Amino acid sequence: MRLSEYVEYDATDLASLVSAGEVTALELTRLARKAHDEVNPRINAVIEFYEDAETVAGADGGLFNGVPFLRKDIGATEAGRLQEKGSRLFKGCRSDTDSYFFRRAREAGLRTVGRTTTPELGSTVMTESILNGVTGNPWDLERSAGGSSGGAAAAVAAGITPIAHGSDGGGSIRIPASWCGLVGLNPSRGRISGGPNNQDASFGRSRAF
Repeated sequence: MRLSEYVEYDATDLASLVSAGEVTALELTRLARKAHDEVNPRINAVIEFYEDAETVAGADGGLFNGVPFLRKDIGATEAGRLQEKGSRLFKGCRSDTDSYFFRRAREAGLRTVGRTTTPELGSTVMTESILNGVTGNPWDLERSAGGSSGGAAAAVAAGITPIAHGSDGGGSIRIPASWCGLVGLNPSRGRISGGPNNQDASFGRSRAF
């Protein structure tokens, strides 16, 4: 598969191609890295593309068959991975806990290949921070990708991955999705668990997908 073909498919279509044997999960990861290397220096949406992305869990099976996925750098955690929350206060911090969200993402066959930008502590609707700089909108780099899931939205809109994790307590999925021309799914309260450490964030107002 060529990169120009990869960016035209959504996550379910790519999973179907893996099931049909037309492409492998490993090829998809390599295409995601290639897309990242080409566009991320301009949009600054992905803080880290994992060096071990080709061997992480979620490579096979499940609904998504190893489709590349990205994690917003605040909220749901991956054990052993950096989570800096867009803040110099948390620079170098690593979680010791796998969130239920990412356990289930792996079980569904999503392969998490990196983490995306967020404003400091997810506190504004512009994805800009002293730690990570400004995330641009892929459609017009002079415009914002929104926030706080702006890195996730910009990465998907730019074709790095077809789907990405975000969270929303006051528009943080909905704003970036609308600004970047995407569908953003903001689930009902309690639909997606925040456990084990953050079961009912912001009294249930904050939700992840």
